[in-house]
Amino acid sequence: MLCLVALSACGSGSDASSSVADSRASTPAATQSLTDGPLTEEYLPRLPATIRVPAAAGPAPLVVLVPGGGWASADPAGLQPLAEQLTQQGATTVTITYSTTSVGAQFPQPVDDVACAMRWSAARATALGNSPSSVVVVGHSAGAHLATLVALSGERFGGGCPWPRTELDGVVGLAGVYDTTWAVGSLDRFFGGSTDPELLAEGSPLAWAQASKAIPPGLRVLLVHGDADGVVPLEQTRLLADALRGTRADVSVVVLEGQDHDTVYRADVAGPAIREWMGLP
Repeated sequence: MLCLVALSACGSGSDASSSVADSRASTPAATQSLTDGPLTEEYLPRLPATIRVPAAAGPAPLVVLVPGGGWASADPAGLQPLAEQLTQQGATTVTITYSTTSVGAQFPQPVDDVACAMRWSAARATALGNSPSSVVVVGHSAGAHLATLVALSGERFGGGCPWPRTELDGVVGLAGVYDTTWAVGSLDRFFGGSTDPELLAEGSPLAWAQASKAIPPGLRVLLVHGDADGVVPLEQTRLLADALRGTRADVSVVVLEGQDHDTVYRADVAGPAIREWMGLP
């Protein structure tokens, strides 16, 4: 069984609603500064996001961080140190949560949430004076599954989101689940108990990579995995990387020696690879 509950650093889920008030569709107003620290707001009802901006105002890379938790929880606490590090190096960062199976959410709702969070993040960063010079989404484990789905599927997900669409420049998968056929038992609640091959393929980053038609031209992909991961096998990263080679994406793979599923997303472990890939100090 895939270790879904044991990922305590990316734990608890949040209650979520798919309804969005029409009044939320306008661009967020820059009514609060971040001089006293991170700012937490809801990007959709009962779905919070925490934004950090770099010291200097002006255009900056935007990084949206998506936690794991086995699709049953989505606690961003474990990704906060990585977000803080990237912000210190000049990026605007947003850590998010999303609808989970623990509150009855099923595919495609969690993917739609991540796509919507990315759009909100770009609008919010712009309103705060740090318009995105590029947009990257980073996910760990189940979060990497959701992040790569958004990245590789073009405009498939995010329908009904009130925020304007934004172009995604890159995606980082940290020890992600990319082949849904491998994790079909663990994804049972995510897919509502369905084993329909077409539905599983629609929710599979590997299937989207193999089809390749929806991949944005020039999309940059960084796949990071620890060679001591006993939860999600390194083969998941290798499968996706192989499928992406020869497509319109530019894929890079980093295998971290001695790192496991619960260390690969740490700031001191994943941070250097992400910063180098993004061109940050």
